Amino acid sequence: MGSEWTEGTLADIAEVLMGQSPPGKDCSKEPIGPSLLNGPTEFGSHSPETRQYTENPKRMSKDGDLLFCVRGSIGRMNWSDQEYAIGRGLAAIRHKDPDCQQYLRGVIDYRLDELLSVATGSTFPNVSRNQILGIKVNIPPLPEQKEIAHILGSLDDRIELNNRMNATLEGMAQALFKSWFVDFDPVIDNALAAGNPIPPALQAKAELRMLNAESENSSTHHSSLSTHHSLFPAAFEFTEQLGWIPEGWDVAKAENLVTRHKVKQKFTKKNALNEGPVPIFDQGAGLLLGYSELPADQDSSKENPRFIFGDHTCITHLSTKPFSVGPNVIPLSAKTHAPYWTYYAIKDIQEFQEYRRHWMEFSIKETLLPSPELVAVFNDHAKEFRASMELNDEMSKTLARLRDVLLPKLISGELRIPKAEQLTEEALA
Repeated sequence: MGSEWTEGTLADIAEVLMGQSPPGKDCSKEPIGPSLLNGPTEFGSHSPETRQYTENPKRMSKDGDLLFCVRGSIGRMNWSDQEYAIGRGLAAIRHKDPDCQQYLRGVIDYRLDELLSVATGSTFPNVSRNQILGIKVNIPPLPEQKEIAHILGSLDDRIELNNRMNATLEGMAQALFKSWFVDFDPVIDNALAAGNPIPPALQAKAELRMLNAESENSSTHHSSLSTHHSLFPAAFEFTEQLGWIPEGWDVAKAENLVTRHKVKQKFTKKNALNEGPVPIFDQGAGLLLGYSELPADQDSSKENPRFIFGDHTCITHLSTKPFSVGPNVIPLSAKTHAPYWTYYAIKDIQEFQEYRRHWMEFSIKETLLPSPELVAVFNDHAKEFRASMELNDEMSKTLARLRDVLLPKLISGELRIPKAEQLTEEALA
């Protein structure tokens, strides 16, 4: 540690604003008033996802604040990317110098176990403002705090960029599935080109397709769709189960598309490891419970990836690598030779269900089954998207491991800035 470092507490470098919840009558899902955050259920990979608003905010975070959970899931953090009304489960923490926010987060990460050890309450553990401000800190000079912030921020920024890239790739896969198998855009185009009738239920979509074609260069519009147009029919037929569908397509039940896997052991937070070779996922967009020594089953592969079904969530977490599961989810795999198409097909089924649906109800849900050739084409596209996403994930894991190694050494002063910058530059190259 440098000779200019001093001993102090978080109160010497930061301010803490504890949240205060507005009355329930002043909260709504309608976008009236500022966004309201109540806890970690609204946290994303980097910043929150708004689900609620309030006309009567009591405490507001600022753009750039560190949002910190002070009740229940103590220690969960996110960045405030705008002003938010914050409820009593959160605190907004800000360094006295805005350029040092990443250093501040590093300090809190470094001392988090000590903070958790002083939490009070058995049902809902909580920490107070004074306990946060009392975190002990070895404080380097301000320029060095900024350099540490830059190093940690560079790693976090690249991880967040990878997350955004993956969200874009996932959005592209979902948009392609919706265009082909929900909106039937190529079938409508083929029907219009052939002069075939459009069912009344699809007239609005057909009119929109024609408007789009007229507003674009016709050759450009045609070429953007023509690559696989021949695989789509040019007419619709009516079915009792799903109404109007593309001619020649079949209807299949979810249970005929997927295999439900039994597992020897389901894990909870209590028997999950903090580290291990196999991640444990539960419901809630692939919530990571911890780690285990063994996977739920040994069969996962790039040719036979797994995904999970949960009573309270959509189909989530498509993975080509083995994983274990929590008590609230069921691992599935595709019975077809097109696992990526199957994933999006059954995900689409569940997205139309009510909040609390169970496996027996879900398994008899019906979905469209296009031609094997078309399914294979979509599967190849989705597989490419997923391969890019997995590369981004692997890079993010590598950067996160580097951050975990650098963090305690930087915050304690054990590692000097030039060496840390060199390691960071090499990882980001």
